[in-house]
Amino acid sequence: MSAPLIHIESSLSLPREADVVIIGGGVVGVFTGHYLARRGVKVALLEKGRVAAEQSSRNWGWCRQQNRDARELPIAMKSLDLWKRIAQESGEDTGFRRCGLLYLSNDDKELTGWAKWRDFAKTLGVTTHMLSAEEASERGKATGRKWKGGVFSPTDGTADPSKAVPAAARAMMAAGGTVHQHCAARGIELSAGRVSGVVTEAGAIRTKTVVLAGGAWASSFCNQLGIRFPQASVRQSILALAPGAAGLPDALHTALVSLTRRSNGGYTAAIGGRARVDPTPQQFRFAREFVPMFARRWRSLAPGAFEGIRGGHESLSKWALDEVTPMELNRTLNPRPDLRQIRATYQRACELLPDLRRIAISNTWAGYIDSTPDGVPAIGELEAIPGFILAAGFSGHGFGIGPGAGHMIADIITGSEPIVDPRPYSPERLKTGSWGKVAEF
Repeated sequence: MSAPLIHIESSLSLPREADVVIIGGGVVGVFTGHYLARRGVKVALLEKGRVAAEQSSRNWGWCRQQNRDARELPIAMKSLDLWKRIAQESGEDTGFRRCGLLYLSNDDKELTGWAKWRDFAKTLGVTTHMLSAEEASERGKATGRKWKGGVFSPTDGTADPSKAVPAAARAMMAAGGTVHQHCAARGIELSAGRVSGVVTEAGAIRTKTVVLAGGAWASSFCNQLGIRFPQASVRQSILALAPGAAGLPDALHTALVSLTRRSNGGYTAAIGGRARVDPTPQQFRFAREFVPMFARRWRSLAPGAFEGIRGGHESLSKWALDEVTPMELNRTLNPRPDLRQIRATYQRACELLPDLRRIAISNTWAGYIDSTPDGVPAIGELEAIPGFILAAGFSGHGFGIGPGAGHMIADIITGSEPIVDPRPYSPERLKTGSWGKVAEF
């Protein structure tokens, strides 16, 4: 099944030209378009299916600073402010709330790691509270367990994946941008080596600047341009529980299971880090780059099936601009949930929170989380093609930091002072052997 998602109407007609064309209607693409449109930039956003229909509606909904990699923490901090501001500025409801995130643990090593991160985060002004055994057990009293400790990050929060990105897309259109759903971008046109246009299934758009925010499709799209972008995706499965549970934390993470309260009063549940690796030609192409990450996570990853091949998003094939592309053959990546993982998630959730035993599963879905070798997104203009800006590989963090990423991209395009230093996200670092260590948080 698909994750719940609010539908929005598309703009009436495709423009013949635009200052900026954005490929991909997920959280990063939409917020980029929103911040460009607010500055008076003529911007058109292309989405092969529906806005937010892939990972932007299939995630936990967490908007967090807690345990972010040092390179991502500044953009996470800015994003929290932007999540709050978009509702104030546009009147649109994204479901964002600073409800705080609660982490509970009985593992001394894990608690030591959280304390180390707390000490680092303090240097940047982030508030996070280490919890004593008594405090953790009190905050986690719904579990009926004693805990050694935990963390509560009071300024972190959640937004509703079913409506957040559609709401931002409506705000983008209200500011003057256009959104074109069911309109796949087939490729880029170049003149004298730089971007001059985008070819879509509905016609061409003249432009000098393109932002590729294609999520799990980004590497195969880059391959059409001769660009080697190392990217790998894993399939994670999530279940939704009907409303009716009372007294549970709004957002809770434990090694057993993680839960998030949704706008309808129900909860989503998932096992953090647990996923399937579906073999695809692209997985094999970039296998060497991802060995360190996969080796580090081998306990939580398992071999998958042919969902990735059926999806077509990690193909190495080339396509012609006047022919139907894989994006048109599969408008929305909607992989089958891993039923074994769904059963394990529900069992763990009921074990952790006994009150859930009387609550039925209302929905299940799966989504592809695309990653870079170091777990940090690739954002920036590619040296090989002036005017082509890559914004992909968000490694499961895109929903929370999407507003900050979109603002930073808009800053780069308009020549404004970037909201955060863009250098740590440069795609050029991903050239063989140059990305450094895997993210720690």
